[in-house]
This record gives sequence, C-alpha cells and structure tokens, in this order.
Amino acid sequence: MAKPHVLIISPALANANNGNWQTAHRWAQFLRQHYRVSIVAASETAIPVSAPHAVIALHARRSALALTQFCAAFPAVPTILVLTGTDLYRDIQTDSTAQDSLHLATRLVLLQEDGLQELTPALREKASVIHQSAPSLKPARHSERARHFDVTMIGHLRAEKDPATYMRAAAHIDLPQIRLNHAGAALDATLGAMAEATAREHACYRWLGALPHARARQHLKRCKLMVISSIMEGGANVIIEAVTSGVPVLASEVSGNRGMLGPDYAGYFPAGDELALARLIEHAACDADFYMQLKTQCAARAKLFTVEAEKTAVLQLVDNCIYIKQGTP
Repeated sequence: MAKPHVLIISPALANANNGNWQTAHRWAQFLRQHYRVSIVAASETAIPVSAPHAVIALHARRSALALTQFCAAFPAVPTILVLTGTDLYRDIQTDSTAQDSLHLATRLVLLQEDGLQELTPALREKASVIHQSAPSLKPARHSERARHFDVTMIGHLRAEKDPATYMRAAAHIDLPQIRLNHAGAALDATLGAMAEATAREHACYRWLGALPHARARQHLKRCKLMVISSIMEGGANVIIEAVTSGVPVLASEVSGNRGMLGPDYAGYFPAGDELALARLIEHAACDADFYMQLKTQCAARAKLFTVEAEKTAVLQLVDNCIYIKQGTP
C-alpha cells in the first residue's frame, strides 16, 4: 500500500542554509518513516495533478500564494501553517496575504510558546507549539588556562538578526582575552561592509563569512558563549544548537527568545543595546558564578529541544490532520 503524500512548502531550499530550510529538511526526515514527502519552494506554484494527503507551509507571507492556490485546488486537503519568525512578529499584523494564510490553514504551529500571545483567541484554538530540536553534541572541554574567551554569533547578516549590535559591541570590549567570532553570509551589503570595517578597526572581532551548517555547529560547540541579538525571532535554531552543545547564550530580550529560554533567564540584554551586550559578555568572562548560572539555566531548557520530542510532536500533528480529516480511526 502506497504511503500517504505530505507536501512541504518552504520559502527556502538547501542552498539558502537558513532556519526555514533546516525546519523543512528536519521535518521531512521525521515524516519519511510513515509518509512520502516532497519539499517545494514557495515560489514554485505549479499545482500537482493529484492531491497530497496534507500540506505543510512554512511562513505565512512568503508561502501565502502557494498555500492559497493549494487550498483552492484541493479544499479537502488539511493544511498546516508554521509561523517561523518575521511572519509571526511582523507580517500577520499588517500584511493581508499573511492574515489570509492564518485563516486558510487547518492548523497553526508556533516554535515557542510566547508566540501564542500574537494570535487572537480564535486562532489560538487551532494552534500548537512544537519546539525544534538539534542532535546533542558532546560539550567541548575548555582549559581553565585558555588564552581566549571565544564568543560566537551565527546568522546571516540581515536586519532582523541585528548583527550591527554585535559588531558595535566590539568597541566596548576592554578585556583582551575576549574574541568575538561572527559567522554568516552578508545578505545585506551594508552590513557586510560594516563587518569588514569592524574587523579592521577592532582586533577582538572576526567575521568568518558563510559556513556550511555542520562546520558552523562545530565552531559553535567550541566557543564559550553564543550571542543572538535579533530584533525578532520565531524560535531560533541557533539557540537550540547552542543549548544542546552545552554552550550558554546571551540573547536580546524579545518575545521569540524569551519563549525559548524562559522568562527568568539571566542572559538577556535590551535589543539594540551594544553597551549592555558588551558588559554582559565581560561579566560572563570574568564571573565564574554568573557563567555557571547561564550554563545551568540553559541545561534546564535542553529537555525541550530533543529530537525525539520534536519528531513525536510532528508525527502526531500530521497523523491527526490526515486521519481525522479522512474520518479514519
């Protein structure tokens, strides 16, 4: 008997190496145990001849046209819309196509629980939270005599990630042992030029450019601290990859990061405040008790981000959509 077909619509495919692609790829791997899975780019709006058994669309605005066309062609097919970041914290407030996607979808998925506050009570009724995951990596061993305290930021250079705050923090780092490493492609030419200038002007800052995902994760594993300075986040993969590698996080205090790290986390700084970030980095480098507090709090969140928990939640969601929709017990 042929496996049911699940179609995943993603704004980005493998060549983008971003969060949407990582989610699409990982969910496809989970589902292939029970389903036949296809991944298509949101820009590829050709409708298949035969209906899939379920559609998963990532990003309310970027996948809006494809989702609308599929719903029109196959109104009986259940659709799952995953709210992944800028759509949750920006687009659904102002963009009519993103708003239409919310109402078209059979089910909504958020990647952290704080995001539920962005939805109306009616939309919350069809929403669920699925935390993303990353395979655990054995934490790196750090010598107490290590010359450097390596801090890493990983993420393509674009406005939503606010890499400029991380770069500006370099001017306020006074401790010579601190190195600020920065991995990510310059999707914004102005930010790329800023990274080059910061590397020339401040010896503590190194821009590594784009790295393959596996290499970036190994680089993250070996650092002492990870920074995420985004002005909006749906549920950042890089936080999960840090936490599951035993690396504590400093995060801008925005809803998406609070949903990942919890309301009482000690490692927040005000979004856009480079001086506060620099002082927090130095505090972590100099105060062993504070650094251990960050590690302990991150370790307590790690259980939310296991591969098995995410896989179980994804399979349960798709199973329920397909078999309840079909009336199959």
